[in-house]
Amino acid sequence: MTRILDKTGARKLRRGMAFEPSKPLWQRVPSHDEHGQRLSDFMMVIPGLKKRHPDEIRGVLEAMAAVLQRYDDVVMYADMNLKINTLWVTIRPRIGMCLEIPAAIKVAVPEAMLVASKKT
Repeated sequence: MTRILDKTGARKLRRGMAFEPSKPLWQRVPSHDEHGQRLSDFMMVIPGLKKRHPDEIRGVLEAMAAVLQRYDDVVMYADMNLKINTLWVTIRPRIGMCLEIPAAIKVAVPEAMLVASKKT
């Protein structure tokens, strides 16, 4: 697991990335902000990331972290799981942010894909 950004008290990228085993995602991700308001989230997949050279992985992580830091007022938590090549991001609910932030990540990391469900 690679924690990119965590406003709940864990290490932030500004201090250095943390590579450490941790609790399951559902136990770590905040569901409410400090005012009790429910948070939103999205997931992205970066196919084949774990199979790349460590320097390439680091570059992708830094590119995604740079995007997330531009949205520092909205992003509450982000977690990159290299085992399954997924990025989980929890944000304050703001109109359009669940599309704007993934689009910005896609510009920085073109192979990143937003995971969404099809409405019927």
